[in-house]
Amino acid sequence: MEKRVICQKCIYYYVTWEAGRGHGCKAYGFKSGQIPSVVVKRSSGQDCKFYRLKNFEE
Repeated sequence: MEKRVICQKCIYYYVTWEAGRGHGCKAYGFKSGQIPSVVVKRSSGQDCKFYRLKNFEE
């Protein structure tokens, strides 16, 4: 079964606060107006290889 990538729960995701490029991915090194996992899937045809779930137990 395929694991669903939810960027907002990933350690590499961040909010940029830039108009039109509000989503960032530290692993792939880009900013976009779309969620990074969507951009990766569309450009490579593959799911994100860097997805790592944040530790929310802090």
